[in-house]
Amino acid sequence: MCSTKTCLALPLILWVLINSVLTLIGSALVTFVEPQAAGSGIPQIKSYLNGIKIPGLLSLRALVAKAVGVVLSVLGGLACGKEGPMIHSGSIVAAGMSQGRARACRCDFKILKNQRTDHERRDFVSAGAAAGVSAAFGAPIGGVLFSLEEGASFWNQTLTWKMVFASMIATFTVNLVLSAVHGHPEDLSNPGLISFGKFPDISYHIIEVPVFLLMGVFGGITGALFVHINYKLTLFRKRYLCAKWLKVIEAVIVAAISAVVAFLMLYFMSDCKSATNHSEKEEHTLQIYCPDGEYSAMASIFFKTPEASLSHMLHQPLDEYSASTLAVFSVMYFMLTCWTYGLSVSSGVFIPSLLSGAAWGRLVGIGMSYLTQEAVHNIGKYALIGAACQLGGTVRMTISLTVILVECTGDITFGLPIMMVLILAKWVGDFFNTGLYDLHIQLMGLPFLPCDPPPLTIHIPAKQIMSKQVVTVRVTEKVGRIVTILEQYPHSGFPVVDDRHLVSGGYGKLKGLILRSQLLLLLRAKCFEIDKSTKVKLSLSDFQDVYPRVTPIEDLFSDEEKNFTVDLEPYMNPFPYAVRENVSLPKMYTLFRGLGLRHVIVINDTYRVQGILTRKDLAKFRARNKNLQLRIQELKVVHH
Repeated sequence: MCSTKTCLALPLILWVLINSVLTLIGSALVTFVEPQAAGSGIPQIKSYLNGIKIPGLLSLRALVAKAVGVVLSVLGGLACGKEGPMIHSGSIVAAGMSQGRARACRCDFKILKNQRTDHERRDFVSAGAAAGVSAAFGAPIGGVLFSLEEGASFWNQTLTWKMVFASMIATFTVNLVLSAVHGHPEDLSNPGLISFGKFPDISYHIIEVPVFLLMGVFGGITGALFVHINYKLTLFRKRYLCAKWLKVIEAVIVAAISAVVAFLMLYFMSDCKSATNHSEKEEHTLQIYCPDGEYSAMASIFFKTPEASLSHMLHQPLDEYSASTLAVFSVMYFMLTCWTYGLSVSSGVFIPSLLSGAAWGRLVGIGMSYLTQEAVHNIGKYALIGAACQLGGTVRMTISLTVILVECTGDITFGLPIMMVLILAKWVGDFFNTGLYDLHIQLMGLPFLPCDPPPLTIHIPAKQIMSKQVVTVRVTEKVGRIVTILEQYPHSGFPVVDDRHLVSGGYGKLKGLILRSQLLLLLRAKCFEIDKSTKVKLSLSDFQDVYPRVTPIEDLFSDEEKNFTVDLEPYMNPFPYAVRENVSLPKMYTLFRGLGLRHVIVINDTYRVQGILTRKDLAKFRARNKNLQLRIQELKVVHH
């Protein structure tokens, strides 16, 4: 026992040092090995499923940095959870399985060759994200709905049963492993990494519904505040913390301050509870400055895992935590979570938001105990509603979060109140700003297309927003010109035209589309037409089996070879997506989002190329509500 207050100096130093070292390793791993492993990964996965390719997002390095980094982040005492990173990790595993090979170690298992397409890979990633949610929360149906609500932009019946099957298998696997770890392999009672526990005899009365709705309003306001503060912090990081070593230093500083803040709350909050009636008095209880036979309630929060603290918030009796302890903890943990999300570490926001929401939900329950005796016996329901409101107001999820919470609690009784408060929290939060994940998608500058096109854009035609500077190739093109185009332009696809009968300026008649990756492979395989009898041809398997590397190709060919020609007709897509000049923006928007396209060719009545549309041309239009007037804002596209 510590008899003097000065004897806590050494434990504080050790606490800060351990947190800082662990966070330093985790942040360095993410920052220097794979930056795409930072954060929860949900905004990036959501963007990928929307049709945006992000280099490094689904790589083996990202998986290692994400999995190891989140363990170090949690051990480092940061206010974060491991549930969001599990969704990203599940997506990476699914993407790798769909290819039947690993590029990092150059291993090809010669399986699943029919799945090596963008469409199939996207479906696997959707199932992987659902499996990640299922493994984290033990909620297979909630995982499927999460992928539907937050992730997949393209949906079909075949994908649905694949995701349900993957989610069920993920839940069963976690159940099997955890049961074995707990020493009861035959007792499959651990469906997920997180369990909110059962709520025996939980019920609510009609008079409590208005209180729940007010909590939903408060959750929407605090969620919007969280998003706003995190927005300002992210802008500060983008402006002043660009160097990698600065990002690592910031993460270490946050870890150290988190330890100091926790220590100060333990030091000043004298919330002592009797250990005689404590069901787990031998586990995670510290006396600190409490008299003999008592323990610190604040210490019981900090010296458990966030998941265990959340479970205790939901199930402990009314007098377990004082109102002052709950108020101070909810405010401080809210701020620490807001500061932590966006650091260059692997971290999630699910559990921290649920924990801070459960804390102020119990605070509401304490207040209600003075009005009704029901709150005295069932204060956990206020913690559950508060947790749902806080997370819903932050990430603006409704359907999937309702099902996840219901599956985690194992009780459908509170299904309706949870859905009502989540919808209300979303409405209130959307009045002030967008959700956390959508905010970070915007801050990353990704051309994300939401569910619906911006209003007031039906009169904007394709010819008004298309790019008129189109780089085209001929059906039979010289090697030298292809090399020049690939070196000078970073485009991922090029229209193939026939300009033999072109009289004036402009582009020829559209014949097809060929991808940059296809051109690179054709050049490296030297599929040249030297004369009529000399021609090298590639098969479909050649394009499936080889990943063209982004390496300089200028020096690969002699001057003589640059005068040879390549016949692109056998390899191009002869039926690319094309639209007329007068097609409206909403129709183009539906085409891009529904099919996951990255570019569409614009043609005239004679099928001659007039321009090209990309996702950026559509995503730059945003609806802005200012002074109760809805206006369309056209953002400036910056090319890096």
